[in-house]
This record gives sequence, C-alpha cells and structure tokens, in this order.
Amino acid sequence: MKTGVIDVGGGLRGVYGTGVFDRCLRDGVAFDCCIGVSAGSANLSSFLAGQKGRSFKFYYEYSFRREYMGAGNFLRKGSFFDLDYVYHDLSRSDGENPLDYDAMMANPADFVIVAAEAETGKAKYFTKADLPRDNYSPLMASSAIPVVCAPYEIGGVNYFDGGLADPVPLKKAFELGCDRVVLILTKPKNVRRVTTKDDALARILHKKYPMAAHCLHLRAKRYNEAVDWAFELEKQGKVLIVAPNDTCGIDTTKRDKDGLMRLYRKGLADGGAIKSFLL
Repeated sequence: MKTGVIDVGGGLRGVYGTGVFDRCLRDGVAFDCCIGVSAGSANLSSFLAGQKGRSFKFYYEYSFRREYMGAGNFLRKGSFFDLDYVYHDLSRSDGENPLDYDAMMANPADFVIVAAEAETGKAKYFTKADLPRDNYSPLMASSAIPVVCAPYEIGGVNYFDGGLADPVPLKKAFELGCDRVVLILTKPKNVRRVTTKDDALARILHKKYPMAAHCLHLRAKRYNEAVDWAFELEKQGKVLIVAPNDTCGIDTTKRDKDGLMRLYRKGLADGGAIKSFLL
C-alpha cells in the first residue's frame, strides 16, 4: 500500500499543519508520497528532514519580524512576504534555522511541490530533483501569493502560489499511485471557499497575468469540488481529512501569538488520528 499526504497550506494558518506533522514525527508516522502547496510545502520539508518543531518557529517567532512580512517589504521588494529571507537567510546551511538538507534528501518519500505558471496558469509539480542544496526556489515559487507577492522566477519562468492551479492536489496523489491519502486542510472541512476576496485580487492581477487571474477566479470552485470528492473518498476509507474545527482567528497574514499556539495544538491533537488510519 502506498500512502500519501497533502498539505494545502494557507499562509499563517499553515501552523496547523506543523502541529499535524510534529505529531506524526512523535508517533513514528511516515508517508511514501508528500505533496505540498504553498506553506504546506515548507511544512513538509521540515517533516521529511525529521526536524520536529522547526516549522513552528517560522510561524510563532519569525513571522513577527519585519524582515519576514510587512508593508515595508512590499514597498521595497513588491512582496509582503520576503520569501528570500524565509527560505534563504533563515533556511540555508549557514542560516539561523537551517533545513537539514541531507536528511530531507535521504528520506525515501517522494516530495512534490505545487506551483502555478504565472503566464499560463498551469500547474508545475517540482520534485526533490529541483532542490539543489541551499536553493529552495520551488518552495518560494509555491508560496508566492498573487498580488501579495511578486511572482517568483525559476529558469526564466514566473510562478505563483500553487493554490492557483491545483489548490487540493488529490487527483495528483492518486495519479502518483497512492492508495490512501491524508488530506490536511487549514480551515474547518465544512467551510466552503467563496470567491469574493479572490475575485478582488484577480481584477488587480488580470492586467499583467490574465491566465493566472482566471485561475484565481476558479480557485474556490476547484477547492470546493476537491474537498467534496475527498468526503466521498473518506467514506470509502481511501482518504482521511484532517482539519481544525476552528482557525482560532488566524488568517493568511494575520498574526496572533495565542491564536497561532492554539491552532498548532489543534494540529498536534488532530494528527493523532493518522497512525490508525494508515494501519
């Protein structure tokens, strides 16, 4: 049986996924295929490296630094989140909190990082082969939230957040041969995405990246359809949906120490259901 896990990300709500993965590390849970979208891909990099607690610091401590996120970054670099600070300055071998690259690469699990081509809106699925030491560009591309961040360029191609193209890559997991999949959401599983905020951002994005804007308009529909499918697969025992019952006031860019800690602890608790599901 091939097992998979998907972390759909969600900006700072991704702290929930760090709790889930830290519980997996505590329980000795491993997966054969790991798929991350946006912040979910960053969570998975720490999980695959076996670095319990590492990703939590990025949400609970580093996110409060002006270098990490803020209006000043947007004015200087055109991105509210400074992805280079997060994935280079903090994460490289000589950084403040380095990713254990050797451990991540030695982990036998497949690692798939979802991004979206800015020009076409098509999904791009990066793998470990696209992650040379101290170059975590695919993680940055996957996390480049449109309008909030400038697109991230790799090899002459601009990329945005993977949620534009494949917000819940459940189909991809089964295409890769997974028999059972754990799906980590960062909103309550019965909450439907609405297009209001996406449509407002899409209007801004449309002038320069019309196809990406179109994908942004469709994101809520794609998300809701994929989650509906996940509900059906859950009844069949093929999927386990792990999601918080409340976001504790945390949103994509909203920081609150108490809320972040509470959401992390929900992930720690909810992640306890995974081990028995995979048995």
